[in-house]
Amino acid sequence: MTRPQLTALLEALRRGELGVEEGLAKLRGLPFEDLGFAAVDHHRPLLSGAGEVVYASGKTADEVVAIATRIAAESEDVLVTRCPPELAARLTAAVPGFTYHPRARLAVRRLVPRPPCFEGTVLVVAAGTADQPVAEEAAIAAEFFGCAVARLTDVGVAGIHRLLAHRERLWSAAVLIVVAGMEGALPSVVGGLVARPVIAVPTSVGYGIATEGRAALSSMLASCAAGVVVVNVDNGFGAAAAAARMLRPVS
Repeated sequence: MTRPQLTALLEALRRGELGVEEGLAKLRGLPFEDLGFAAVDHHRPLLSGAGEVVYASGKTADEVVAIATRIAAESEDVLVTRCPPELAARLTAAVPGFTYHPRARLAVRRLVPRPPCFEGTVLVVAAGTADQPVAEEAAIAAEFFGCAVARLTDVGVAGIHRLLAHRERLWSAAVLIVVAGMEGALPSVVGGLVARPVIAVPTSVGYGIATEGRAALSSMLASCAAGVVVVNVDNGFGAAAAAARMLRPVS
């Protein structure tokens, strides 16, 4: 949509010739910004409720910086995932306002701090300390999406009494993201204890037969606990996005 077309649309809204809902429907079809190597979708919030996120892996540093710069020009908030430290340094130098979280490999730009915009808490439950990078990716991304987040760490099934000591916290959560490697049993246990959605995240933590998270993934997919859904291996970001959608009111 060109500037004159957008101006005409806004003028029609102002004059009452076009309803707000009809105007929003037209804005949902606005084109993306073509950078040649990437198509930056500035209007994704109109479609999905959250802005476009930059997945850094596989892109050059110049490409990531260029994409993030264009998103930042249209929005106060930018999230870059799978961001190594050297790229984070480039980003923070090129685009003011980024904070880097090295363990989660996330670069976050949020110029105006805002309180959580959804009711209920997302509880991120990590089976072991080795699962923390993925758990932190989930927690920080969920906060970016507007969720209130709490964390529970090192409560895997090898010492299940550690988990049961936090039953009240499990019961009070609106959505639970459960992160586990090895045999991936923790989401099934949590799923049997709570009445809320459980998003299971397998990690690539484990010896030999764990095969970089495939054993945990298979175990979670075969869970006998009702209400457990599963994202891909090490995909803490995907779990956070799903949790935010579960909490977002229908509009």
